Amino acid sequence: MTPSVCAIVCAAGRGERAGFGKNKLLVPFGGSTALEKSVAAFDLPAVSKILVTASAEDFGEISKLCARFPRTRAVRGGETRFLSVLSALREAKSEIALVHDGARPFVRQETVEGCISSVLRFGSGVCAVPSVDTVALSDGNGYIASVPPRQRAFALQTPQGFRTAELLSAYEAAAAQKQSAAYTDDSSVYAAFVAPPRLCAGSRDNIKLTFSEDFSPPAPPARVGLGIDTHAFGKAQNFILLAGVKIPSESGLVAHSDGDVLAHAVMDAMLSAAGLKDIGHYFPDTDEKWAGADSMQMLSEVRKKVEAEGFAAENLSVAVQAEKPRLKNYIDAMKRALSAALGVGENAVGISAGTNEGLGDIGRGKGICVRACVLLRRL
Repeated sequence: MTPSVCAIVCAAGRGERAGFGKNKLLVPFGGSTALEKSVAAFDLPAVSKILVTASAEDFGEISKLCARFPRTRAVRGGETRFLSVLSALREAKSEIALVHDGARPFVRQETVEGCISSVLRFGSGVCAVPSVDTVALSDGNGYIASVPPRQRAFALQTPQGFRTAELLSAYEAAAAQKQSAAYTDDSSVYAAFVAPPRLCAGSRDNIKLTFSEDFSPPAPPARVGLGIDTHAFGKAQNFILLAGVKIPSESGLVAHSDGDVLAHAVMDAMLSAAGLKDIGHYFPDTDEKWAGADSMQMLSEVRKKVEAEGFAAENLSVAVQAEKPRLKNYIDAMKRALSAALGVGENAVGISAGTNEGLGDIGRGKGICVRACVLLRRL
């Protein structure tokens, strides 16, 4: 028979360190609130009911939030987390209790289900991740008293799961001894009055929102930019330049600079991805300074601007449309040139060349069109 499981979501505090002037779990966050996301994480078939602890001040608002989820209701919390959990445990009436901080809205379904499985097998399940840092215990005066072996150190998270009756008895015993201030989480209460708790797999994504900056959307780790440029044939010269590579041609490409249409498309892609203006803004064709300019040198200038914004190229994809000249023998040289200009490996640069199947001005051999797509990574 499937055991009954009650999830207790702690939300009765104010989160004063966040500095919002109200319960941090009820401020807008990612399209809803942190509390709504935390409750939604437990709206699973394996969970029989959800109790959300709420202060008297927030009880009405939290009750309305709970009404959006089946089997969910608010319960009165206490002045401390300890008293709030004790109040909820008295109302749980379930075989298993999972206690979770409402400030951990990113908990995954597999973490919740793993916690329940640990309780069924071992009697308890405390979500945790191995410490990646060396942990030191202080002597209280600013000196290191001891350093536990890192391979045995874990960072505890929530949910923390237990047999409800056992956890409730532990909480009642701690309350009777007026020792609630000594316990920072449920596992410490359980350890003091029942047995050593069992660790189970947490997740590094299961972070706790504590300070105001934790509620800010993370900066995107990467940016994508698209650049397109077209130049017509008609310049009196017997070559064109693509990525700085000199390629024999019946005529050159008309442009204010050296006409390197491929470099120009890459420049626009880079600038676009970094949120900057286009090449016409930085290298205007009304400025004689750029007359006949080396486009690969201009690309180097663009790279500096992009890096000043905190980004660098990760990889580049270029598609060249041209009826003439034939480009296949120059692709490798163009890849090498772009690799050096952007500071990426040659395997991070892709160049394809094709015709326009006789369609339009490009198809009639009147010019060349290049599309470039770049991925920028944050430095």
